[in-house]
Amino acid sequence: MSVGQNDTAPGQDEAETAPEQAVPEQATSPEDAGTPGAPAGTAEAVDQDRSVAAVGPDGSGDAGGAGDQDEPAGTAGPDATDAPASETAAPAGGHDDENGRWTRFAPAPERVPGRAERVLRRIGRFLIHEWTLAALGALVLAVIMTWPCALHPATTIPSDIWDPTLQAWQMAWAGHIVTTDPSQLWNGNAFYPDTYSFAFSDTLLGYLPASLIGTGPTAALVRYNMMFILLHGLAFFGAYALVRQVGGARIAGAVAGAAFAYAPWRWGQAGHMHVLSVGGIALSLAMLARGHGFTLTRDHTRPRRAGWAIAGWLVAAWQLTIGFGIGLPFFYALLLLTVIGALVWFFSGRRPLGRRLVIADLVGLLVFGVVGGLLALPYLQVLKLHPEAQRSIEDVKLYSPSLRSFFTAPEQSLFWGSTHAAARASMPYPAETALLVGFTVFGLAVAGLIFSAWSVRARICLVAGVLVSGVLALGTNVAGGRFTYGPLYYHLPGWNSSRTPGRLVIWVTLLLAILAAGAVTALAQRSTDLAKEHIPSRPRPLARLLLLIPLLMVLAEGTNWTTLPHPEVPAQPAAMRTVGAPLLVLPSDPLTDMNIMLWSTTKFQKMVNGNSGFYPTNQTNTRSIAKTFPDQASVDYLRQIGIRYVLVVKDRAAGGDYANAANPDLPIDGLGITRQDQGDTILYTLNG
Repeated sequence: MSVGQNDTAPGQDEAETAPEQAVPEQATSPEDAGTPGAPAGTAEAVDQDRSVAAVGPDGSGDAGGAGDQDEPAGTAGPDATDAPASETAAPAGGHDDENGRWTRFAPAPERVPGRAERVLRRIGRFLIHEWTLAALGALVLAVIMTWPCALHPATTIPSDIWDPTLQAWQMAWAGHIVTTDPSQLWNGNAFYPDTYSFAFSDTLLGYLPASLIGTGPTAALVRYNMMFILLHGLAFFGAYALVRQVGGARIAGAVAGAAFAYAPWRWGQAGHMHVLSVGGIALSLAMLARGHGFTLTRDHTRPRRAGWAIAGWLVAAWQLTIGFGIGLPFFYALLLLTVIGALVWFFSGRRPLGRRLVIADLVGLLVFGVVGGLLALPYLQVLKLHPEAQRSIEDVKLYSPSLRSFFTAPEQSLFWGSTHAAARASMPYPAETALLVGFTVFGLAVAGLIFSAWSVRARICLVAGVLVSGVLALGTNVAGGRFTYGPLYYHLPGWNSSRTPGRLVIWVTLLLAILAAGAVTALAQRSTDLAKEHIPSRPRPLARLLLLIPLLMVLAEGTNWTTLPHPEVPAQPAAMRTVGAPLLVLPSDPLTDMNIMLWSTTKFQKMVNGNSGFYPTNQTNTRSIAKTFPDQASVDYLRQIGIRYVLVVKDRAAGGDYANAANPDLPIDGLGITRQDQGDTILYTLNG
């Protein structure tokens, strides 16, 4: 540790600033002097005492400045170097022997650890750090709560074999194209001959690092199952970190994490990975709160850290890359929080933010906005090329939940699923409108209004946030949406791209979880205060166990064991590993095409097949005309759009709309095509 520019080296204060001051007479015995080798009360003793106290942790002793380090013991600083030797010699009468005798009673010098030992100590501190333990705990809990995802990840998939296989393709496509031709990222191999097909639905692009691992359908399934586990762990960890940052206790952070990651409504969305991937929302808010020193308690004096602020903006930008279905409301919510925060800071007259924090916020906002803008460009192009992709207000009405939805669990809920079957029966789309956050969370949140560690102002703001987000989640079922959802749909850019307002329950869940955490934190603080009245002054084991009850109740409501299916995914036909392109696989329909997209992850052939949030006109026409294949009209049309191969999956096409193509004995003379029976498939090649 070096001396600052304006600091005075040890010993100079006494030697230079008061040269004429008489030194009071002091005892010269070693007991009084405290430092062997220098009479007490002299500048030498002062210098030596300071140098001993300033020895750094590595034992170098450079804390007193570079000049002091090289001076021999017993000198009085720079002015003493010209003194005669007789003035600096030890006093006569065996003083050195006496000092040596007393030195034997001094404690042994502290051993300086070596480099390897220091590294091991740092690793040990990292392993037992709260955030490390929280992350590991979140991961273990995620494996348990999503079981048996980790048991057969190469052959099964959670929920069903439809949307999850589409999303497995999305992650696989991103990993494939960035390593082969990144310029074609948005032109997926599905929906041929349409362009920008990767932007037909949410992309899960933010999971790109995992997408680079492995190739083919098996790797895609393993990747999907692993990310399904991890996204739950991240949601838990993000909410835990957010509550801890705003002043909550550890157990309160765990309750909030469980409520956010395992709310019953989430299992109704188990087939929609882009809806479940919300951990980045909570984690970015936690980092931004830490960066700005923000808390929900009455303590507003926490330090501000620009590095954490910019990290929060970067995580927020990453959340946008998962998909706009959840990312777009988050984009507007974060901008709204930024405006509100700036106004509160400006009119409250609080201490300045500091130049570094202001720069960090400006840079972070810029990155956040640029990422959002770049991601929006291909989606805007899709809307331009495909008017059929527009969501009408009638679609929103169809998917708008009712107030009862917030108290109805999906069928995948082990605790409430069967009990709420009658309520779901009256819903047109229960997967989107069964929105139970959890009765335990409701109860804790209500308790948190009265008994909480959060300030009254914070509680009022949280309740307001719950009400606003809840009303918006009801879509058009509040006054027809004229003053609630309607203005956002008609006037906020991009808002009309979603037909499912119920997904805004994500914000209801997070805010209720924070309210509940305030009550649990107050309970934990009360337990500690009561413990101080006893000896030993620490919470009793029974009190600790009682604090676990809210956590266990939240997890119990969020359990789905034996209720969430994990079906085996249909195996890839062998021909999909070799057939060329452009390709049409029959039968082609919205559900079957999701499996075909997964099968294409070996070669990523350009193909007509694909599924998304809307049905492109070109694909709809092709499906319709191909029902008579092989005949002259269908063959001519397929040649016209550039199709070279038609692959028919026998067991799926037989007896359906594409039964003709599955018949290996149907005459094809004069059509200019060839047919090859490959066992489980039939391959047609369109010549010329």
